[in-house]
Amino acid sequence: MQNYHYHPRPSSIVAALYTLRDLNVDTAVLHGPSGCSFKHARLLEGDGIHVLTTSLGDEEFVFGGQERLEEVLRFAEENLHPNRIAVVGTCVSMIIGEDLEAGISGSGITTPAIGVSIHAGFRENIEGVLAALEPARASGWISEEEFSRQKRILQAANEIEHLRGAASKSYLPPSMGDLKHVAAEQLLSLIRGGKKTLAIMNAKKETAYMFADYLCAVHEAAPEGNITYVCNLEERGLPKVRNDAAAILSELRSRGIYPELAGALDEYGENGGRLESIIEREKPEVLLIAGVPHAVSPDAIKDITVFSSTNGPRQAIPLKEQGHDVVLVELDLHPKTIGIHSIVESEFGAVLRSFL
Repeated sequence: MQNYHYHPRPSSIVAALYTLRDLNVDTAVLHGPSGCSFKHARLLEGDGIHVLTTSLGDEEFVFGGQERLEEVLRFAEENLHPNRIAVVGTCVSMIIGEDLEAGISGSGITTPAIGVSIHAGFRENIEGVLAALEPARASGWISEEEFSRQKRILQAANEIEHLRGAASKSYLPPSMGDLKHVAAEQLLSLIRGGKKTLAIMNAKKETAYMFADYLCAVHEAAPEGNITYVCNLEERGLPKVRNDAAAILSELRSRGIYPELAGALDEYGENGGRLESIIEREKPEVLLIAGVPHAVSPDAIKDITVFSSTNGPRQAIPLKEQGHDVVLVELDLHPKTIGIHSIVESEFGAVLRSFL
């Protein structure tokens, strides 16, 4: 397993923030400089979580920032009236040895709160997820069983990224994939020509709000096609993940799609075996996989025309190398799936609908 990469990799601090959101934490305090994780902090505010910062500067770097943390926690409780608070460490606060729990205790707040001791100096972003889940377990926010499950699926997701994903090489150049209008014409020609088609969504958490649109668009463009639909929308996982799965499944059914369920929205990494069994059973001539297509082994897609979609430009080249005939990249997918509660039209979906 490679541990060193020349291209940027996800941040463990950001991973902690997203995990806290999934735990229904409604106020997170980043204990560090005001610019730390700025982009994702602003994005998450659109998803119902207030992200505050202690805005540590030169003086706190030397003398410590607990007083500042206590002040921000009292502000949060008095002005935002949160149900749950989490204090998230950063590189600065961890290097200078800040005690997050002492800050929480010293603030005098009564809101349930946890400290997440994390920084960005981990090569694997799942360390941030675990750093958030461990105090959540200790506080009774999740069960021991769910904690163990989360550790298992995180390891599976990590392994699949190193095996066939964006962490599989020391450097992967970004690629925009294949042209969507050419791919749409080719896919519809195959489906309308009677080819047996298997359309799979194996999406990561809220990205399913857009990847589900691939199935909707195919259904609208070829309602009489010989198509079997499969989605990872079983209701398991942290609170927001379960709610998202229920909302997406309900909307799919309202649009006339009744998919077979295979896995949950947080099980995308370990879902390969389930999906490979379905592929073997269905024996499709055409396969569409949206979300995390590299969870499926290249051996399972031999002699099948494969269309796949990802939101990671660095994932396009590995998918081509693994035998995917057409690879589509949905740019800016993540910002478009934050703070929403219904399926969002994808770029490829819009192109497919233009052929109606």
